Amino acid sequence: MTQYIGTATSRIDGIAKVTGAAKYAADYSAPGLLYAWVVNATITKGRIKRIDRSAAMRIKGVVEVLAHDNRPPMADKDEAYKDDVAPDGSPFRPLYDDKVMFNGQPIALVVAETSEAARYAASLVKVEYQEEAHVTDLYKQRNAAHPVRTPANPFEALFAPPPPRGNADKALAAAAVRHEGEYYVPIEHHNPMELYASTVIHEAGGKLTIYDKTQGVQNVHNYVCHIFGMKPEDVRVMGPFMGGGFGSGLRPQFQVVLAVLAARALKRSVRVMLTRPQMYQLGYRPAMIQNIALGANTGGTLDAMTHDAVTVTSQYEDFWRQETGWSGLLYKCANAKYAHKLAKLDLPTSCDMRAPSAACAVYALEAAMDELAVALKLDPLELRLRCYSDIDQHQNKPYSSKALRECYRQGADAFAASVGLEQVNPAFFFTERRWRGLVETLTESGQPIPPRPTGAPSPEQTAPTASLAEPPLNERKFGTVGAVALDSQGRLAAGTSTGGMTAKRWGRVGDVPVIGAGTYASNADGCAVS
Repeated sequence: MTQYIGTATSRIDGIAKVTGAAKYAADYSAPGLLYAWVVNATITKGRIKRIDRSAAMRIKGVVEVLAHDNRPPMADKDEAYKDDVAPDGSPFRPLYDDKVMFNGQPIALVVAETSEAARYAASLVKVEYQEEAHVTDLYKQRNAAHPVRTPANPFEALFAPPPPRGNADKALAAAAVRHEGEYYVPIEHHNPMELYASTVIHEAGGKLTIYDKTQGVQNVHNYVCHIFGMKPEDVRVMGPFMGGGFGSGLRPQFQVVLAVLAARALKRSVRVMLTRPQMYQLGYRPAMIQNIALGANTGGTLDAMTHDAVTVTSQYEDFWRQETGWSGLLYKCANAKYAHKLAKLDLPTSCDMRAPSAACAVYALEAAMDELAVALKLDPLELRLRCYSDIDQHQNKPYSSKALRECYRQGADAFAASVGLEQVNPAFFFTERRWRGLVETLTESGQPIPPRPTGAPSPEQTAPTASLAEPPLNERKFGTVGAVALDSQGRLAAGTSTGGMTAKRWGRVGDVPVIGAGTYASNADGCAVS
């Protein structure tokens, strides 16, 4: 492998993708291929009283309208519907019975000779419902949330709140400086470029070849075999290319069940392709409410931390990931306590999404750290350096390697270079060490050294907060300008993030207007701070 490290290499599938030669799940065809269109529930919870197919069946080219009342046999035990990564609970069964458990649930499938006929006929299917009361608001259900269950093995422990350390409540009460905040992140949907689709080729003897959009063909294979009672050798699942998944394809999605259902019912090849709106019923990053309390001493290090989370799941399954323990990997704190509860809503089950739990949980943690820095009157980057952890505190094990300090330095340098020193309030240079570090960085990169800004603190001046002892030379090059944007009440007012959690505000430090300074940025792989 060493011959490839650091060497530019073309993607094996790159040429096929950019030239259009790559075939995705909806690109495969077969003689006599039928096209199917999903009919979605228009209520959030209740039962189907009646389905009127008559108008749809009169459309030229329509072959069948399948629903729970005329489908082929399917398994009747939960175990058959549990895929390889299914969470606790009773999995959703497409077209199984008359129950409606979430808005947009597939309740019928129109199959026709053309996609256009199937789509139009689907709009003519009339459904009568018996509606029931529903809840889809996390805040309305938060008080009814229940704790995630105690892990039964080391693997499950990876997703559970970490064990506490010390006495967080006592340490928090005694802390010299405290900050408490509540942070909300809404539901986020994957929306990969390729629409979810399944093309099922019906072969001699009832064997099936399935081209499916999935991140695990073996998972789909087992899932289909169990639901329809088929022999493994009679089912082949293929997924040579995938136009984005981000976790949404880890579990088999309902379109593959519907396509197989129709192929077996009609003994013909069938394709089901979802629309963009229909993909909002496939799974999502759960909405979450996080409450974080931080306690610090006057030296700017953490004495206590509590992190509680309430996240969304469906009424029929309990999905969760480890939301609360990321601080134990990042910041030294002898006293910490974590809790995680699930709020059951009338929605599809939530699922993994790129950097599951980390993207949202670390966003809240970093926002809280920024706000604590304001309370301490301390540069937010300096706070992180003082609390920097070289060990995984949950397991009390050192990291084999960790380059976050270097990330901080590079981010600080980039920020200084982007705003220009002439635009930086001299009060941002909290320590002489920072100024020297910036000069050193500019020298190494061959950039000119600007004049020392008027009003910048001299070596004899002390920082607004207690400063650390001079670090070794190899840790000195932070070069940060330590910018923090505050509102008129002195609260942190600037912040930007990706992944749908964007906040962009104006603030002022002294007489200098700042936008996006002192930012926290939650991204697909965790959180970067500058």
